[in-house]
Amino acid sequence: MLLHRILDLKDEDEIFLAEESWEDLIALPVTSELLSSGIKPDRAIEIENGWGIAFHLSQPQEFWLILTDFYSKEKMLKEFLPLVDGPICKTIKTAKYSFFEAIAEYFSNSLSKELFCESCHVKEGPLYIEDRIRRLQSFLCPIIPKKVRLLEICCGSGMATQSLYKLGCRPFSMERDRCELCQGLKSGKLDPQRSFVMDARLLGSLFDPGSFDVVVGFMIGLIDQVNWNMWKEIVLSASNLARQTALYTVYTQKEANLIAKVLQGACWSAEVIDNRDPGGIFDQWAVLAERKC
Repeated sequence: MLLHRILDLKDEDEIFLAEESWEDLIALPVTSELLSSGIKPDRAIEIENGWGIAFHLSQPQEFWLILTDFYSKEKMLKEFLPLVDGPICKTIKTAKYSFFEAIAEYFSNSLSKELFCESCHVKEGPLYIEDRIRRLQSFLCPIIPKKVRLLEICCGSGMATQSLYKLGCRPFSMERDRCELCQGLKSGKLDPQRSFVMDARLLGSLFDPGSFDVVVGFMIGLIDQVNWNMWKEIVLSASNLARQTALYTVYTQKEANLIAKVLQGACWSAEVIDNRDPGGIFDQWAVLAERKC
């Protein structure tokens, strides 16, 4: 795994993250408990610039335990490091997105191997409609430049993601439903290094504003007056990460109008696009927004 490469460890070395999800990396429930319990590593690897620490433990079995508070407001590792009994055997450097991809791969592999589930209740594989993928690819081709840093929200099992892959993009793809994402990973349709489970409203804890050139979300919703406050927060949180362009597709014009209006009030120019096809249900309306300030 990428974590082995970053830490310069052997493939056979056992590596575990203390936390079990990205949202746990924000709240740090296990990390705080471990540090208060008086953990006794025999040696450690420090990741420079406060990224994290890998502790080597020999009991009850030999493995490396990775702790990071980089994504949390609670910074607790810096004070703990001088208390480590064992020596810092090495200090390593890594880049921000390399570290993210390594953690994403770890969680993706754990998810697809059902390490976080008692059993899998999904009996059939995900649905990938080729007509929808081709149609979306054709729609996106003149809109999304090549070689951009791109974030996709609400990716599901990755059907629409296939259109991005066909355009030569390698998006970071986010989904709140872990079962949906798991099915996409199991089917080989999602990149484990760039796919992750997250509530879109918390994306600002992982990425700085303007971290991506483009942010997209396909068939987000269904949006109505009852859940609009939630979707408003999702759209604004995700769009805040876009430096240049935000694009969302929905089923109805009413949903598109709601999205366009909220973006227009938040420093974006937003255009509603009629993308209907006879008998279609996917991506019938789109909102294309360009940042003004």
